[in-house]
Formats: sequence, C-alpha cells, structure tokens
Amino acid sequence: MNEYDSQLVRSILKKENYEFVTDELAADIVMLNTCAIREHAHRKVYGRVHQIRHARGKDPVMIGILGCMATNLRHDLLEDRSLKIDFIAGPDSYKRLPQLIQEASEDGQKSYDVTLSEFETYSDIAPSRTKGVNAWIVVMRGCNNFCTFCVVPYTRGRERSRSPENVVDEVRHLAAEGFKQVTLLGQNVNSYRYDDYDFAYLMDEVSKVKGIERIRFTSPHPKDFPDRFLDLMAVNPKICKHIHLPLQAGNNRILDMMNRTYTNEEYLTLVDKIRTKIPGIALTTDVIVGFPTETDGEFEDTIQVIRKVQFDSAFTFKYSQRQGTIASKKYPDAVPEAIKTERIMHLNEIQKEITLKKNQAHIGQLLQILLEPTPPDRPSINSVGRTDGNKLVILPASPPGGPKYGYKMGDMVKVRITAATPHALKGLP
Repeated sequence: MNEYDSQLVRSILKKENYEFVTDELAADIVMLNTCAIREHAHRKVYGRVHQIRHARGKDPVMIGILGCMATNLRHDLLEDRSLKIDFIAGPDSYKRLPQLIQEASEDGQKSYDVTLSEFETYSDIAPSRTKGVNAWIVVMRGCNNFCTFCVVPYTRGRERSRSPENVVDEVRHLAAEGFKQVTLLGQNVNSYRYDDYDFAYLMDEVSKVKGIERIRFTSPHPKDFPDRFLDLMAVNPKICKHIHLPLQAGNNRILDMMNRTYTNEEYLTLVDKIRTKIPGIALTTDVIVGFPTETDGEFEDTIQVIRKVQFDSAFTFKYSQRQGTIASKKYPDAVPEAIKTERIMHLNEIQKEITLKKNQAHIGQLLQILLEPTPPDRPSINSVGRTDGNKLVILPASPPGGPKYGYKMGDMVKVRITAATPHALKGLP
C-alpha cells in the first residue's frame, strides 16, 4: 500500500515540476512514507530522521513525514524538537503536498494536513511507476472492521472503492506499458464494493485485459469469501491460486477480544471450503502472539490451527500496542516480552518445518514461473521468478562457457523444481 502511495506522491509532485534525485544527500526535501502497524516501524522512522539530519550536518534539508504514522502520531512528531519535522501529510492529503511544502518553506512554520476523507481514492492520479513485472493497484481504501489491535481505521478512514471502469482502465495502461502481473490492494480488499459491483466482478473484469498474465490480491478478510468469488478463482486461469488468509489467533476468546468476527471453527470450515473448491491452493497467513491476557493454553490453540491448516508460510508478530486503538484503551499489554519472544520463536520453528515440507513436495514438479528482476547483488543467480502460488524460484547462474538461458524479465517459463528450502525453491528450465 505504501509503495503505491509513494508512486502517487511522485506523480503529484512531478506535475508541479519537482525533480526527484537518487541521492538523498543532494535533495532539498526528503519525505518518509510511514506505517503505523508495528512499533518497529515507528522506531525505524525516528532512526532514519536522525540519520538524515546527522548525514546532512549544517546542510539544510526539509523533512516531511507521510502516511499512517503522520496521522497517528502527528503531535508527537511535530513537538519533538530533535526531529525537526517540517511538514506532515496523512494518507488522504497527498494532493495538498505542494501547498504544504510551500507553506513550510516560506514562513518556516510546520505545516500539516492529516484530514481523513470519506471519498478520496486518488482515482484521478496515474501513479509514477518504474518498469517491472508486477504493478500494485489500490482498488479500495480504508477499513470498517475495527479489529481492536489495529490502527488502520483511524489512520486511513472508512472503506471506499474505486469504480470498476477506473480500475480496469488503469490495468489496460499497465498492460500497454509491459506489466504482466497486477496485484489488487486494499486494507480489506475483498470487501470491495462499488454500487452493485463486488470484488468477484472486479477480478473477472480485470482478468479480461489482454497482456496481463496474472492477478493477485491482498489483504483479504476471512469474512468476505462468498462461493461466487471462490468459484471464479477456481476456474479463471489468470487469478493466482494463492490466498493470504489472516488468522491472527486460534483461540475463540482471543479472537473475540480482537473483534475478528469469526471463530476458530468458522475459520477452519472456510479453509476446508477453499481447498475443496481450489485443490492445491497456496494458503499463507498472519498471526499475532501475546495479545493481552493470552494464556499458554490459548496460544496452544493457535499452534493447533497452524498444524491443522498447514500454511505455506506465515507472517508472525509479537503484539504491539498501538496508540488510539480499542485494545490500547481496554486491555493492558500485560503479557511479558520474554513470553512473547518465546511464543513467537516456538511458532516460527513449527511453521518453518511446515513450509519446508510444503516446498519439498514441489521437487520434481514442472511449474510455470513469471520471471522477476534479478537481485543485482546475487551473482550466483541467473533469474528469479514466482509460481502461481507465489513461491520464489531461483534459477542458478549458467556455468562458465555453458548455454545461457536466454530468458528476460516478464517471461513465463516452465521450470523443473530440483531442490527446496524454507525460503525458496530451486529449479532448472
């Protein structure tokens, strides 16, 4: 989401004749587009600001904070004299950036706008992207779920969606520019709704665009998976057979405290339905450990769900209290940090074993991958790509004097999987 928003910011400022430089030491203005989901993200931003100030020394530079952290911690950022923040813009205020920068530069006063909009979708702004294989497309903004641990409804506002025609038009432009894959984004992307059009309709329309080989989406909510949508995924070859299905916790009391609106049993029933309709689908998830008052037994319920579902991979987090959330007001963060660490290490070890087993099952299979840009710092790699299930596949460099593969970024290539680790597959064309 922030990558896409940064592309919007570049487009907005380019129209006002701002020039973007690659060296921040040469910049007159440095902007940090921020996240407010985790405490770690906050610490990184504070650290980067001090790093920039130190590197510049007496050389003047304006610093702006954008995004969710700007909304959630506006007063803290502006009042911290050591940071010397010049301007702040929330996720719905990027169109005002030229004015905010001008105000801050002319009178030396701190300028800000963190107003949340009920209507802003930036559907009239074409993001300034660099060439690549995948393009992010935000199809809906905001969230109405109010999970008690999450700050998004307070930093990005209520749900609102772009029209299907507007989204499809952007996809057509992307196909014309050579992009082969699009990933539809939203805080709760499968709750997309524009008039009578739902997310299944949007996905179907996007899949009709010539030149687009694959369509992905993230992040969905388990409450929004009607049969119509799953049936479309099952039969449409362009829609990747991968669902990121956030679990967050496996205990019903904790799920209720989180306001996740489903039970352990309902989540597992949904998983069974998905796998029945789409055999072989890759499932990934998010899990939070150490939510307030979570007991060892309740954490064990989460472990049992992990073992039952056998996720292909999982993003795991220690609970981090966020200012302004329901949980921060109702539930003291009472689970000791040492216990959170112990639980997440235990969970990660179990998931690592599951992921390795799932990946090893692909050895010997012939899988189609979409080639991505090769990391410039990895000379041992010839090419990298991803499977339909979003698993990374590494092709080794050609031996000295041996034949070159002859493939390029954006090619769809069939690869025989020869080895697997918990992090990637290895293969040969």
